[in-house]
Amino acid sequence: MQIFREVAAHLSYTRAAEALNLTQPATFAQVRQLEDHLGQKLIDRLGKSLSLTQAGEIVLKSAQRLVEETENLDMALAELQGLAKGRLRLAVVSTAKYDIPAHIGTYNTEFPGIEIALTVGNREELLSRFASNADDLYILGTPPQDMDAVVERYSKNPLVVVAPPDHPLAARSELTMRDLANYPFLMRESGSGTRLAAERSFEAAGATPNVRMELGANESVKQGVIAGLGLAVLSRGTVALELRHGYLVELAVEPFPIIRHWHVVWRKGKKLSLAAEAFVERLLRSTG
Repeated sequence: MQIFREVAAHLSYTRAAEALNLTQPATFAQVRQLEDHLGQKLIDRLGKSLSLTQAGEIVLKSAQRLVEETENLDMALAELQGLAKGRLRLAVVSTAKYDIPAHIGTYNTEFPGIEIALTVGNREELLSRFASNADDLYILGTPPQDMDAVVERYSKNPLVVVAPPDHPLAARSELTMRDLANYPFLMRESGSGTRLAAERSFEAAGATPNVRMELGANESVKQGVIAGLGLAVLSRGTVALELRHGYLVELAVEPFPIIRHWHVVWRKGKKLSLAAEAFVERLLRSTG
């Protein structure tokens, strides 16, 4: 049921297998075994796309309840031992993967008995996981809208415009978005918070970005800028090492840096485990 729930959340055997630390064939086999046991087809395939059948939708609801009850039992038993043992499921937006490991390291030092399951994805993937209650806590730059969520801000996340050090704009100051519109720009995929910030900044200046390429990961964007393919808006934390060593430079562009924040989020009404409560407490004690 847990494997089926993960496949249904991702609509992908490969991504479900990665989230569960299983092989793709093993994940597929488990779902087929569940279908054989129930005597119902749960997942349809049309080309490369997966979709749930009507029976799959019904089974998914039961799977969510069963897995949640099992996890509640595990949590209740673990809490008999305080924070000596337990499990914390974190889902982190991809940009935050440069910030959150330090917090996890500190937490793990204090509570070595807590097992941490970390999932990294884009904003849309995390909101999908949030809707299915797949994790304990979610780390997001922009909190979910129109969802029953508890949201706590814990740290700054400045967005900056970066360029290779030999770029024509690298030596200039008091730049505007109109200046940037004259040069190729690299963008994240639609729905990305950094892309939205870039688009809004160009729009406010009455300018249109010259988008050369759309890339689905911060690391790809960063390497593209280093290679001279274009400028980009990225979280300063994402490029901190490259800025420090001179592989990239931060441009002085109005209205950047744009100060955004990191948020820790969980479902309203959800009883947090002691492990999750302790992690939230440490995030809120962080500064920035």
